[in-house]
Amino acid sequence: MSLGDIWLFLQQGLLSGLVTGSVYALLALAIVAVFKTTDVPKFAQGEMLMMAGYVALSLLLLAKLPYVAVILITLVVMTLGGALFQRVVMERVTGSRGVGVQLVITTLGLAYLLKGLVRQTGLGDTPRSLPSLISSDTVVIGEAVLTKLDIAIFVTAVVVMLLIYFMFTYTRIGKAMRAVGMNPKAAQIVGIRLSRIRMMVWAMAGLISAIAALLITPKILITPDIANIAILAYAAAIVGGFTSLPGAVVGGLLIGVVENMVGLFISTNAIVVAPFLAILVTLILRPQGLFGGKVQVKKV
Repeated sequence: MSLGDIWLFLQQGLLSGLVTGSVYALLALAIVAVFKTTDVPKFAQGEMLMMAGYVALSLLLLAKLPYVAVILITLVVMTLGGALFQRVVMERVTGSRGVGVQLVITTLGLAYLLKGLVRQTGLGDTPRSLPSLISSDTVVIGEAVLTKLDIAIFVTAVVVMLLIYFMFTYTRIGKAMRAVGMNPKAAQIVGIRLSRIRMMVWAMAGLISAIAALLITPKILITPDIANIAILAYAAAIVGGFTSLPGAVVGGLLIGVVENMVGLFISTNAIVVAPFLAILVTLILRPQGLFGGKVQVKKV
C-alpha cells in the first residue's frame, strides 16, 4: 500500500466515520440521559430505533401518507411511546420498590416486546429502506468521497446535539433534568417532580431514536436486526463516560471513525470486533470513560 493510498484511506475513514459516528452519538446521548436520571441502563435503545423505522415504513407503505407527514408522525409516535412506557410501566416498577435489576429487566422486556411486534406484522420479513429527501449525488472533500445524504445526516445530527446541549444548559426543564441526574433527593426537596422529569427524559429518548432512524435508514436496510446498532451506541457511551453527555458525543464520533478505519486498513470482517475491543480497552485503562470523572466507590 502506497503513501497515497494510506492518505486517501485516512481521509475517507475519518469523514465516513464522522457521518456514522454522529448517529451513534445521538443514540448514546439517549442512553446516557436515561441512565443519569434513573440509574438504569436502557437496553431497549436499539429496538426503539428499529420500531421508529418500522413505524415510518408502515405509514409509508400501508397508509400511503406523504413522506413529510410520515416523518412528523413518526417523531410524535416515538416521543409519546417513550413517555407512555415510562409513566405506565417504569414508574409502577419504581413505585413498587423495584430495584435496579427489576428495572433493567423491564427495559429488556420492552426490547423483546418491540421485536416481537415487528415480527408479528410481517413487515420484518422483507428488508427495506426508507426513501431519502436528499439526493445521493457525490461530493468530493479533499480526496474522500461522500454523498449529499451523508453530509445531511452529519449536519442534522450535529444540529440535534446542539439543540440538546442548549436545552440542558439554558432551559428550566434541562436544568431540572441535570438536577435529577446529580441528586434526585435534593431535586425533589426543591420541588422537582421526579416522575415528570423521568417521563420527559424517556420521551426525549424516543424522539432521538426516531431522528436517528430517519437519518440512517435511507442508507441501510430496515430489518429486526437493525437493533444491533445499539451495541455501537453502548460502546460510545462507555468510551465517552456513561454519565457524561459530552462524552457520549465524543465516544460516538470516535467509535464511528475507528469502525471505518478498521474496515479500510484491516478487514471488513473485523468491524464487528472493533466496538467490543474499544469497550475492553476503555474498561482496562479508564473504567469511568474519557469524560466520566473520578471513580467513586459506594459503601454498603
